[in-house]
Amino acid sequence: MNRTELIKKLADDAQIPPDEASQVLDVFVQAIKNSLLDGKRVEIRGFGSFKIKDYEPYTGRNPKTGERVEVKGKRMPLFRAGKELKKLVNS
Repeated sequence: MNRTELIKKLADDAQIPPDEASQVLDVFVQAIKNSLLDGKRVEIRGFGSFKIKDYEPYTGRNPKTGERVEVKGKRMPLFRAGKELKKLVNS
C-alpha cells in the first residue's frame, strides 16, 4: 500500500473527502517525526513503536580497495512491530 492508496482507504472508511484524509495523514506523520526529533519514543499500541538509535563512529574498510575508512556516527529511525501485529502477520 502506498500513500495514495492509504489516503483513499482512510477517506472511504472515515467517509471524509480525500483532501481531508490527506491532511489527517500529514498531521499524523509530522507528529511522529517531531516526536522522534525531540528524542521521544512513539508507541502505537497493537501496531508498534518508533525510536531513534544512535550509532557510534567506527573505522571501516572499503571492500573494493581494502583501504581503511572512518565512518561517521549517525542516528537512524527504527520501527519495531508490536506483539499484536507480529501475531497477526504470523497467523
